[in-house]
Amino acid sequence: MTHYMNLWDDSFQAIKEGWKNVEMRLYDEKRSIICVGDIIEFTNTTTREKMSCKVVSIYKYADFAELYRNHDKISIGYKEDETVNPDDMLSYYTKEDIEKYGVVGIEISLIEQV
Repeated sequence: MTHYMNLWDDSFQAIKEGWKNVEMRLYDEKRSIICVGDIIEFTNTTTREKMSCKVVSIYKYADFAELYRNHDKISIGYKEDETVNPDDMLSYYTKEDIEKYGVVGIEISLIEQV
């Protein structure tokens, strides 16, 4: 199955360059149907460029703090000199939605740019 998601330019470039391989999202209805082996087509919200990735693994957590504890900062999109803070995700999701749905780390591998 193919799923479609938008990505900010910085996350898109990090996946494209090969150093970010875990996409973090709410574990909502849309993400709960994603399975290992599925394809995710990401669209860059700035350039509209597309790339396809294969789902390698799925990690479910209660919140982003737990996710951050279980993955190294490079794999989730931070640079070596950046400080990791799970509260950064509050600029994308509300605390209420995080508590309601939980979160997911989707491990991916780049297949191709479209």
